Amino acid sequence: MKKITLLLLTLLGCSPLFSQNTNVTFRSKMSFPGQSVANVWGYTANGREYALVGASLGLIIVDITNPDAPQQIVQIPGPNNLWKEIKTFRQYAYIVSEGGQGVQVVDMSNLPSPNLPNHYYTGDGPIQGQLGKIHALHIDVASGFLYAYGGNLFSGGAKILNLNGDPYNPVYAGKFDQLGYIHDGFVDNDTLYAAHIYQGLFSVVDMHDKNNPNLIVTQNTPKNFTHNTWPSNDRKTLFTTDETSNSYLAAFDISDLDNITLIDKIQSNPGSNSAVHNTHILGNFAVTAWYKDGFTIVDITRPDNLVQVGNYDTYPNRSGSGYDGCWGVYPYFPSGNIIASTIRATEDNNGEIWVLSPNYVRACYLEGLITNGLTGTPLNDVLIDVVGSQTELTVANGVFKMGQEKEGHYTVRISKPGYQSQEFTVYFQRGVVRKLNTALYPTGGLNITGKVESAYDGSAIPNASVIFSSWSGTWETTTDALGAFDMQGLPAGLYDIVAGAPGFGKSVNYKVQITQDQTLTLQIAPKSKSFQGPGQTPNNLISSWPNPFSEEIQIGIAPAYSTYRLRVFNSFGKQILDLRDQPNDDVIRLGADWPAGVYLIQLDLGDGTSPVLKKVVKAR
Repeated sequence: MKKITLLLLTLLGCSPLFSQNTNVTFRSKMSFPGQSVANVWGYTANGREYALVGASLGLIIVDITNPDAPQQIVQIPGPNNLWKEIKTFRQYAYIVSEGGQGVQVVDMSNLPSPNLPNHYYTGDGPIQGQLGKIHALHIDVASGFLYAYGGNLFSGGAKILNLNGDPYNPVYAGKFDQLGYIHDGFVDNDTLYAAHIYQGLFSVVDMHDKNNPNLIVTQNTPKNFTHNTWPSNDRKTLFTTDETSNSYLAAFDISDLDNITLIDKIQSNPGSNSAVHNTHILGNFAVTAWYKDGFTIVDITRPDNLVQVGNYDTYPNRSGSGYDGCWGVYPYFPSGNIIASTIRATEDNNGEIWVLSPNYVRACYLEGLITNGLTGTPLNDVLIDVVGSQTELTVANGVFKMGQEKEGHYTVRISKPGYQSQEFTVYFQRGVVRKLNTALYPTGGLNITGKVESAYDGSAIPNASVIFSSWSGTWETTTDALGAFDMQGLPAGLYDIVAGAPGFGKSVNYKVQITQDQTLTLQIAPKSKSFQGPGQTPNNLISSWPNPFSEEIQIGIAPAYSTYRLRVFNSFGKQILDLRDQPNDDVIRLGADWPAGVYLIQLDLGDGTSPVLKKVVKAR
């Protein structure tokens, strides 16, 4: 018995999944000497775009209509404090701070003039003069109410202000403090998604009655330090961030509030221990600040399979845990440009804003199910390795879901201790979900005996060649004088079984599952006869293919094609050859050392045309 080793040349590169900056272009940067920068927001009027910058000495307004040459218009003094948060409603900006003084309201109608009326609102009616420190805010633009979070009033719960009558002079409308402190939150059409950071959960609250809010449900987040929430446009998924080291952007299915489910979570730079801060949803993308990692762009089209497709490091040469770097991003300008804030630059401790142009691209997806080939049951903790890109493990139900930003052909290795590994070549394509379902078979050898006989009269055939071909390789043996064969140590699995002999044709049994010791009978017909046995293909199968060959096949490449890629796969889809731009006098010679079998040749001539697929059969 002889085991034949298949030739395997894999020339795929091993580049990392992301370079330092991906699908984002730098346009400009502005520094603010002597002060730090917290969050940012944006405002657009009369065809001009403005960055609203929460600097420690007050709101800074920067005209970024020309993203390559931003111009500061004015700084409006505010509390001298690191924490600043900004939101807008109509032509008004609302600024809050841990430094106190309530809500600062700025009328931006006069822009681009620096003469902008502003004042502080510190409460009216039952909270007259009581509104001081506020950590964050959000505005329900649909219903016209401002929600102020944190601070001391109402134990840090939400303070609700009516902006409908006179947005320059808010009016107290109610509160939600049933769960105490709220760090941040999102409100739309009177539904509040509140982030309770110290309780490690988010709540969903019906706020139609501002004096009697209805708490619907709560849900813990992965790291139990819920900082920020933002729903998808269809309100079926809620995205959350946990502001702690080694944290996640998480996606929850909230389509059924009685059965909220965590469906996926993602890290910007796994293993770096980085902390996430604020996320914003723009269509099918999440744009998220990650402190020392800058910010990321994640394709959320399939919220149960989040894939990072862009990033930009606004805090270069630093990584890891801690709360330095990018505080916030704003991705909603009509131009598509993004602004991002750096709390303090590494070189001079001055706060910064960055103006950048993103390229939103769809992710390439790979999803599938891995089962035990013997029992059919799902296998958990199977390693799915996209070579040169990333890895993923199957979960308890044997399912895996993963993806990447890069397109192209990649080798995918599937392995689990105690099982035979498998290897595929997958073409990753933007917006396309590739399905990869397969079964792994345990390691260990089986004893397969049998005989080869004539399909015409049942007589034994001595010196017949018997070949078993699977993922693990190819095994070959020869029958004895009585037509019998004995194959020792054959791994369990699916096999193509080929039998042939001088003066006879060839039989090929495809995808035969061998899971235990067994005895097989293989029939082949004399070349002058024709016969098809049970489970076998016709004996004339080989001659029915367009280009059968026995020793070597030659493929001519026209000199005009200076670049090409040629790959060969066996009948199981396993890549056995990968050639690129080989100097060979325009002729590629293949197959002299291949065992008998069916092969798929994929030839890409590099001219933008689709790859050419050709099946060939090697006779013996």
